[in-house]
Amino acid sequence: MRISRLVLASALTALVFASADLCWPAPRVEAAWTTDFEAAKASAAKSGKRLLLDFTGSDWCIYCQKLDAEVLSTPDFKAFAKDYVLVYVDFPRGKQLPEALKVQNDALREKFSIEGYPTVIVTDASGKEIRRAVGYDPGSGPGTYLAQFAPP
Repeated sequence: MRISRLVLASALTALVFASADLCWPAPRVEAAWTTDFEAAKASAAKSGKRLLLDFTGSDWCIYCQKLDAEVLSTPDFKAFAKDYVLVYVDFPRGKQLPEALKVQNDALREKFSIEGYPTVIVTDASGKEIRRAVGYDPGSGPGTYLAQFAPP
């Protein structure tokens, strides 16, 4: 009986740690994402870069998860992202965000009139929208997806 409790406790502990890896924030491969929009704008102004905002439902939006796995977590994206300050704007359903972050994300959703997820927006350093991509076509990969953001 004592061994069974130990096994059960170990299994539950493993499950908790495994599920924590599946929740927010979404895993990002070697690209520096921030959740602070104002700090990102300041960094973009200082560095002369543009902002790339990823509006996502990390723990419930299947297309967001596919975009993350097939594009945003690839070496191609890492190379592309060097020219941007990356902002992660998440709307999870299974995890509570800190109140200040929730308020900021809600304000950004309203400011940019977000109607679906994923939505990726490129702005200038002041936050003025330049380009937008809504949705993701699974399997299209980084080349096709990132081409939408190429300068005219």
